[in-house]
Amino acid sequence: MEKEIVKEYAKGDFTVVWKPKKCIHSEVCWHTLPEVYRPKEKPWIQPENASVEALKSQIDKCPSGALSYKTKGETQMEETQITECNIVENGPLLISGDLKVTLANGTVETKKRSTAFCRCGASENKPYCDGSHKTIEFKG
Repeated sequence: MEKEIVKEYAKGDFTVVWKPKKCIHSEVCWHTLPEVYRPKEKPWIQPENASVEALKSQIDKCPSGALSYKTKGETQMEETQITECNIVENGPLLISGDLKVTLANGTVETKKRSTAFCRCGASENKPYCDGSHKTIEFKG
């Protein structure tokens, strides 16, 4: 099994966590905080350019869950939330909440926050979206 890549970008005790394999390239991050998310620069995430509150607000809007955050010394409390399903126009099916996903090979994965499922059929990471819908100009 391939090891998951996880990148962390710190701003004091606050850390932005990015998991590139989960990213569906919705561009919500850099449209919301272009001073922080700079895809053409290295490092591409520059958390020092926004307040912690602004970062948390933007990260909570990440449709795929590729972005998350942690704060040193804080334990995140588990929230009970309603599982929500949204269809993104010309894009993936977004399921938000705690999920147990059983893959075709029997592997069980636990997902929290938002998970993007492929609707176009072109993803190389099925059943999850990898942004291929943009390449094939999926309409739906």
